[in-house]
Amino acid sequence: MERTELQVLNPATEEVVATVPAATAADVDAAVVRATAAQRSWAAAAPADRARILRRFAAVVDAHVEELALLEVREAGHTLGNARWEAGNVRDLLDYAAGGVERLNGRQIPVPGGLDITILEPLGVIGVIAPWNFPMPIAAWATAPALAAGNAVLLKPAETTPLTALRLAELALEAGLPEGLFQVLPGEGPVTGTALVDHPGVAKIVFTGSTRVGKSIMARAADQVKRITLELGGKSPNIVFADADLQAAAAAAPMSFLDNSGQDCCARTRILVQRSVYERFLELLTPAVQEIVVGDPLDERTQMGPLISRVQLERVRSYVPDTLPGIRGKAPEGPGFWFPPTVLTGLPEDAPCAVEEVFGPVAVVLPFEDEADAIRLANATPYGLSGSIWTRDVGRALRASRAVRAGNLSVNSHSSVRYWTPFGGFGQSGLGRELGPDALTAFTETKNVFISTEA
Repeated sequence: MERTELQVLNPATEEVVATVPAATAADVDAAVVRATAAQRSWAAAAPADRARILRRFAAVVDAHVEELALLEVREAGHTLGNARWEAGNVRDLLDYAAGGVERLNGRQIPVPGGLDITILEPLGVIGVIAPWNFPMPIAAWATAPALAAGNAVLLKPAETTPLTALRLAELALEAGLPEGLFQVLPGEGPVTGTALVDHPGVAKIVFTGSTRVGKSIMARAADQVKRITLELGGKSPNIVFADADLQAAAAAAPMSFLDNSGQDCCARTRILVQRSVYERFLELLTPAVQEIVVGDPLDERTQMGPLISRVQLERVRSYVPDTLPGIRGKAPEGPGFWFPPTVLTGLPEDAPCAVEEVFGPVAVVLPFEDEADAIRLANATPYGLSGSIWTRDVGRALRASRAVRAGNLSVNSHSSVRYWTPFGGFGQSGLGRELGPDALTAFTETKNVFISTEA
């Protein structure tokens, strides 16, 4: 069977950056064999030694932050500032995970007639299927804690963004990770991804991507009762109450859905504004959106770059006919997958772009009457990943936080993700939690051991 190649394009210029051989099902089989052997030795190593190597990996990444960032700009079209943050986030995740290696503790449970203890053991080989929207950090969300817990990792990057993953694998070897412990398998989802999901030697799959594909993985994994963590779609609300600091809320709103060109599961694409301040909020929001700088991702002044591909560009266009009312910013013309910052107004609350994940620089502003109506609108979606609440009333902030069905909320802020706090969604936004103090335990099995003390 002839091996196919993945063509990597620069989204800002449409130029070919690289071609990468695509892994076949046979490649996955061979990788599992290598990973299984490496994992046994890795799990048997002293925890301090594993932690030391992971910290060394973090240091090597830190020394190559600029190189990794420039690769991310070329393959994903991210702004240079964002790409630097992403590479730094990989470093931070590895450091944080290394700190948990020696603290992966079991428990002693009181029982009659003996001693009962629990042991947290690694699962084995972990398959990580990473997305194209944040190729480096999301890959590291799973890879860092899985390695720290004593597992091997097989990472399949997205077809359009394999370059940073391949470079991270090289840096892992440079840092001293055992050969075969962390392998990158670029390839097509239906071939390489399916082979990973179906392989009996892969103990768990961690997938970030669309809800549609996540459901398919969930169904395939069920045949082997294979563990999964799914981080899927979102349609997050940004709730602005009348008592909020409207100027601050309007100034913060654009980048809550334009960061990474709106290609973010946490993007606050449904801006819900109390009717009594709706017109005033739009007055403040209009210049904030129109002033966003869209352009060359390598320009330090750029705030928003292109979309990832022509397919994604056409998808976003399909949601935004020119006849729809709203606020529109500017975007470059010519080569590249450009779409302007867009805020739609005057639409029914069940309009497709108000309820479906567009995954582009598009938001919808909808009015609400009171607190109960705001909560109703916020929860009128099968998703439940993230969201924001803007109010000066602490009681209202707490009530709304309890009432909105989402895994990650922020008050008077749009900050959702920190590597030291849990992240995950409700409903069709996924299963399980990543990041935070319990990240390592998601890659372990609990073994219970009873030791009789009876004579």
